[in-house]
Amino acid sequence: MRKLNKGRILSRPKNQREALLKTLATSLFLGGKIKTTEAKAKELRVVAEKFITRAKDNTVSNRRLLAKSLSSFTVKKLVDEIAPTFKDRQGGYTRIMKLGPRKSDGARMTIIELVK
Repeated sequence: MRKLNKGRILSRPKNQREALLKTLATSLFLGGKIKTTEAKAKELRVVAEKFITRAKDNTVSNRRLLAKSLSSFTVKKLVDEIAPTFKDRQGGYTRIMKLGPRKSDGARMTIIELVK
């Protein structure tokens, strides 16, 4: 039983799940919005908001912690462009908009985007 374990498994082992969320976060930061399934978007929201909160405090240690998970280009864009737009915001940096089901398998699709 998974008592008191938070987060979705997304039908993947831990290392693949972490890699998936990192690449989704990179795509979100570089593109501004992405289209994905509802479960992935809800998990991505948690990860992306933690990255943005860390990037708001622009210190060397925070940049190094972000660089462990994201590419250097993504960290630079996150710290220099995205985080300053949220400096007065205390959270809720992303928005999830629900779309219809996917035709092939009926999965619930959403668009997750950064709030302006």
